[in-house]
Formats: sequence, structure tokens, C-alpha cells
Amino acid sequence: MIYTCTLNPSIDYIMHVDSFEAGGLNRAGQTFFYPGGKGINVSRVVNRLGVQSRALGFIGGFSGDFISDFLDEEGVQHQFMNTGQKTRVNVKLKSGDETEINGPGPALAEDMQQALLDQIQHLTSEDILVLAGSVPSSLPGDYYEKITTICERNHTKVVLDTSGEALKQILGQTLFLMKPNHHELGDLFNAEINTPEDAALYGKKLVEQGVENVIVSMGGQGAVYVGREEQWYANVPEGTVKNSVGAGDSVVAGFLAAYSEGKSIAEAFRFGVASGSATAFQDDLCQQEDVLQLLEQINVSPIQ
Repeated sequence: MIYTCTLNPSIDYIMHVDSFEAGGLNRAGQTFFYPGGKGINVSRVVNRLGVQSRALGFIGGFSGDFISDFLDEEGVQHQFMNTGQKTRVNVKLKSGDETEINGPGPALAEDMQQALLDQIQHLTSEDILVLAGSVPSSLPGDYYEKITTICERNHTKVVLDTSGEALKQILGQTLFLMKPNHHELGDLFNAEINTPEDAALYGKKLVEQGVENVIVSMGGQGAVYVGREEQWYANVPEGTVKNSVGAGDSVVAGFLAAYSEGKSIAEAFRFGVASGSATAFQDDLCQQEDVLQLLEQINVSPIQ
């Protein structure tokens, strides 16, 4: 089973306003409500690609009910902890530029924190756990480290997609997959990453620190895969970018879905890049047919 963990999910309320005027009355032309959170995005895309996934994390209140009901409708399995507090709502205002206003997350008591760790304790060597997104301020800064320690003990594969201090604390532990973008990878090593060769060089440093597979997303420049024995570059297909939210999560989901079905690393990487691109070209997360249509436009070549 592919599990995902979202510590601070949300409802993403997307509003399209033709000409936003600060301080005045504005009317939205279109609005959308989606369950938000990087791990939830991964579960949704994995499910759309025909592979089972189960979402873990914390939800609560009417907004938490919206998330669980939405996932039920899509057939995504979930096993959230109920905090008894309302899940946050994030507003994304699209009017030429995009403006985001993120709501505050819940205060998570120690018993609630421990309950999730106990849940993860039951995962086995047959499972993959995706840790995606930031660690809320109400949780200890080493919370991801506690989770990865449990997983290492139980031989559960861990995928990490986060940034900042949470990422730095995990380095050195055994990870199955890490997916930084080129800015996040550069921040880790105080370096500028401008080319695929740069990404491969610093991705290799992560491999040397215990990461089995590294995917570096570089926006319009494509993506780079680095492993112990392979290094690959993938282009991105042509298309109009409508949505940056969830594109990186879709790369992770596509890679894991293809890997779990026995595809080679190179093909799983290609499938991941197609999934990320397909989401970028949609208003919501990609569907399987979107991914398959783009797949033939993506070429994977070795990096020497």
C-alpha cells in the first residue's frame, strides 16, 4: 500500500476574479473547492492512475468532513485522526497574478501526535509512506524524524517531499525517494542550480547521504533523476501552464504508481514527469488519460 501523510491539510478555495480591486467589492467569476495538502494530492493522483493509496494525517470540523467526503467520492481510502478542530481553509485568488491567504492550522496535543505515530508503527516492509508538506508549528520540529525512525525500524520505504529545517533534519537517514525542486536543492547545499548537470551533481550528494532515488524538478527546464547507478534527464512537453499547485506532488505520484506496477526506474521517472506536466496543464489534478496523452512527448536520456 502507498500511504501518504499530510500533517496540515486544508480546503483550497480558488476564486477567479477578472479585475481585483483592493478595498472594493469584487465578484468572483468562478470558484472551486478542493481538498488541499501535498500528501492528499499524491493519494488522489495515485488513485486516478489505478493504484491503491491511503491518506493519513489530521482533520477536524465541517471542513475536515468536506475533505473526507470528497475523497470518498473519488474512491480514495483514508484513515485520518480527528482533531476536533476545524481544518484550515486556504484562499487562492486568481486575478492575473495569484494571491494566497493560508489559514492557521490546529493545535495538536501530545496524545494526538502520538496516535499518528502509533498508526504508522503498523506499516510494514511492503508499504511506502509519503511525507509531504511542512511540519505545523504546533508539532515538534523533529516530528518527521520520529516518523522516519519508526519506518527505518520496520523497513517501510519513505518518500520525502518537504523543504527547510524539516528536510535538513532528515538528511542522513535512509529514504526511498526525495523530490526537491532545483531551488530547494540549491538551498540545501548553498549553491545555485541552473542546469541539469548541476542538479545531477547535487542530487548525487543526496544519494551519498542515503537517498535511494532523487528527482529534481526544474520547471520549464525539465527534470533530473539521480540514483545509485543511473542518472536521467527528462524534457517537459509543450502546453499552457494553468496550475502550479499539485504538479510536484503529481510527479511523486506518477513515479510511485509506475514503480509499484513493476516499471523500470527510467520509465517510472518518465511517467512521473508526464503526471506533473498533466496537472500543470489542468485546473485540478491530472487524470490518467491526460498523462497517457503526454507520455509520448517526453524523452528520457542519460546524463553523463
